[in-house]
Amino acid sequence: MEVSEPWLDVDAIAAHLSVSAVTIYRWLEKERIPAHRVGKLWRFKASEVDAWVQKGGAEQAPGVADAKKSFKKGSK
Repeated sequence: MEVSEPWLDVDAIAAHLSVSAVTIYRWLEKERIPAHRVGKLWRFKASEVDAWVQKGGAEQAPGVADAKKSFKKGSK
């Protein structure tokens, strides 16, 4: 019998990625992070999220480009 990968909630996937739950909700709002709706709750497969990160999905996350621009402006 094959053991299936567990479903993770927002807090667990945030801990897995070492980001805040707020960041996860922002990615969900922009439909960027791979997620599945189960009733009113969001659930994640770590393997899907890991593949998304490895493809550069987290680099395209909301606010990242703006933060980089702000940092560059401030460092001149």
